[in-house]
Amino acid sequence: MFTDITENGHKLPLIDHFYTLQGEGYHTGKAAYFLRIGGCDIGCHWCDSKISWNFDFHALVSIHEIVDIVKKLPAKAVVVTGGEPLNYNLNPLCEALKTIDCQTFIETSGAPKLSGKWDWICLSPKKNAPPTQEIIEVADELKIIVHDITDLLWATKYSKLVNNKCLLYLQPEWSQHKIMTPKIVEFIKQNVEWKISIQAHKFMKIP
Repeated sequence: MFTDITENGHKLPLIDHFYTLQGEGYHTGKAAYFLRIGGCDIGCHWCDSKISWNFDFHALVSIHEIVDIVKKLPAKAVVVTGGEPLNYNLNPLCEALKTIDCQTFIETSGAPKLSGKWDWICLSPKKNAPPTQEIIEVADELKIIVHDITDLLWATKYSKLVNNKCLLYLQPEWSQHKIMTPKIVEFIKQNVEWKISIQAHKFMKIP
């Protein structure tokens, strides 16, 4: 955990923040303000945001500064991602965003303890850091990143653990998408409870 100097979540180590369109999963195409939070101790070898791993690289930003930015935007939806955002207490951030009637979405591995009040939880579990039972039970969306064929079998395991309203997505890892996309397509044709998610923002070359 990386919580020592964040004033119990009233400040967060912000890597980046930007207003764009969601490029993955159920909310693809929706305008939202993205908060990429620094600090991750999971260390996926294919991670496309390794800059997020080291907590010390990123300046602490007050959640009130974040809210002031969101107030000025047409869309009142915030996606919190990382890194692993649940390494921090996200209750203060969510409480502040709710005062301006903002929707709150999170993308997480689910390994740390759940905090914050969320309108949508995207659970993207990792093999080397299993998610907690608490977040498995409340996830709205299960998104499995498929780097190789074994990830499809692993995905089946988690599809049986989430609640029956949770949406199921398989997403090819970007460096392997040309190889894995056809395999995912064939898998879904036989396992129709799943849908495919692509990183549309990368194809469109937007942040």
